[in-house]
Parts: sequence; structure tokens; C-alpha cells
Amino acid sequence: MNSAPVPDAGKFSVGLTGGIGCGKTAVSDRFAALGASIIDTDLIAHALTVPGGAAMEAILHEFGPAFVTPDGALERVRMRELVFSDPAAKARLEAILHPRIRAATAAAAAVASGAYLIYVVPLLIESGGWRERVARVLVIDCPEELQIARVMRRNAMSEAQVRAIMASQASRAERLAAADDVLTNDGTLAALDRQIALLHAKYMAFSERMALFPVQRL
Repeated sequence: MNSAPVPDAGKFSVGLTGGIGCGKTAVSDRFAALGASIIDTDLIAHALTVPGGAAMEAILHEFGPAFVTPDGALERVRMRELVFSDPAAKARLEAILHPRIRAATAAAAAVASGAYLIYVVPLLIESGGWRERVARVLVIDCPEELQIARVMRRNAMSEAQVRAIMASQASRAERLAAADDVLTNDGTLAALDRQIALLHAKYMAFSERMALFPVQRL
């Protein structure tokens, strides 16, 4: 695993990822409470596609008014249906969003004041380039049946809809193969907190070591 400092900020950084329903928000909130700076690419992407968002002019030009709501936001349901069925459209959307997301994450990293950075990147494994930007990859893992149950309950989706989303993501095995660290989120919040506390201590040590020896592998 490439452990070079993040080009954006020169700070110790972790790329946090996991499949839908694995608990990325619950985990990142807990790391934030311990003092990490959280940079969530989903939240950035959402901000880019609200009314007046920095990506909306390009989306309107590329996809037309059918993919923009009357108030000027991304028509998310229609766009989701399109990119799931049309890989070329997905690539066109990514060409608009990804450079803007990268610029926004770099800007956020530059002003982050936490002990270390955690980038929350749902498609970290799939996107490829993120692995060169972080010192370690943290995967949140849970059984697939638990993922499905959580998302069905949270988003009022059918099992078929959830499975379709999961099929578009890296497999559980692929994520685990890419991980430097794994959090298992299949039990109680207390059990999750114990794992997070141990990782936080390790990341604090890595952060301190990087400050002293910036080129040392972690």
C-alpha cells in the first residue's frame, strides 16, 4: 500500500470505504468525535448538484433539462436510472463530477484541523485513483444479508433494488483484499466503538510518525 503523504495536504490520511449499508456514516461520525477531520465525498457530490451547485451548469449542458429539477438541482432518480443502465452516461457524469470532487476534497484537506484525515469514499476501490491519495485504506465490513436488510429498512427499497446497487459496487472480497484495516460492523455499537478506539490510537501513532518521518512507510 502506498503510504506517501496525501498530495492535497501532507497529512496522514485514511480512505474509508464499504458497501452500501455497511455503516460508513456511523463509523465516520465516531472518528470525528475522537478528533479526526472527515471529508465525505458523497456530501461533496450532493453539494455540487443542489440548486446553484458548481456542477449543475455542466450537467444541464451535457444531459439536458430532463435531468434538472425545476429549482435547478440534479434530478437524482432519473439520473440514477440512466447511469445504472448506460455505462457511457455514467462515464459522462463522472467526467463532470470527479474533477470537482477532487478539487473540493483538496480544499477541505488544506484547512482541516483534525489530528488526521479520513476521506469517506463509497467507491474508493472502484475509482482507482484514491489509493494513491491515502496512506491506508479502511474497509467497513459486514455480511451481505445484513447490508440488504439495513438498506431495505433505511431506504424503503426492495431486495432486488438493493442487490442491483451492490452488483454495481466492488464485491466484499475485492474490498477486503484492498484493505489495510478492517472494521467489522455486524454487532452492537459498543463492539464497533471498541474497534474504532483501537484504530484511532493506531492512526494517532501513524500521524505522529509521519510528522517526524514524512517519507517512512506506514
